[in-house]
Amino acid sequence: MLHPAAGQPNCGRDNMADAVEYLRSFNLLSVLLRLLLAAAAGGLVGYGRAKKQRNAGLRTYMLVSLGAALTMLISIYENQMLQTQWHWLYAVADVKFDSSRYAAQVISGIGFLAAGTILAVAHQQVSGLTSAIGLIAAGAIGIAAGAGFYEIVLIGAVILIICMEWLQPVEVDFKRRIHNITVYVELDSIGDLAAVTDTVQKLGAKIYDIDVENSERTAKRLPSAIIIMKMAKNHSSHSAMLSTLAELDCVQGVRELIS
Repeated sequence: MLHPAAGQPNCGRDNMADAVEYLRSFNLLSVLLRLLLAAAAGGLVGYGRAKKQRNAGLRTYMLVSLGAALTMLISIYENQMLQTQWHWLYAVADVKFDSSRYAAQVISGIGFLAAGTILAVAHQQVSGLTSAIGLIAAGAIGIAAGAGFYEIVLIGAVILIICMEWLQPVEVDFKRRIHNITVYVELDSIGDLAAVTDTVQKLGAKIYDIDVENSERTAKRLPSAIIIMKMAKNHSSHSAMLSTLAELDCVQGVRELIS
């Protein structure tokens, strides 16, 4: 009867460990893998944003992640250059190297880019916050890819996609269920705002703030206001509040503002 060699069961694991170690080292294959992984992770995140017609889409996220990975690879390359046979020259010249400064500058640069995606839209609302944070996170994923931290790239990309795409309906549903509500109303005249606030208070709601957007009636715009309130616990339906306000004769239009 033939018996396997004593070390044979571990051969497969040893080969796998060697392959992983090779990919974690700095060589042409690992560099190619890191760049492709960074571009793929950024592309997966950007694809969902592109489908929603966001300011930052597929190519933007890919380029941000790829650029961050390239910067990290340059940092690693420079660090390895300091380990060559001429390393003593750096010591004589008192040259100091800090690899973390590359990653820090990448995040700072992406921060300026992300700020450009944040826009103030109508009715005191802000658009682009999720895209801005997503760009910074995509840059961090690119840095991890460039550093050869493959596990965190995959895990981070999956969690980022879940947060940016799949949790959005959950967030909207949650905001519709809580007692706080922001309502935009268009009126016949700004004096009718008193009738609206009286109706709101009769329903047991507490008004936090009222902002008059347009006080005069023009050919293109009606008098309008934004009301921030907290509804009573026994009247927590957002749709019921909107329907009640819409039934008022002085109200020409009403809708909930969800940021």
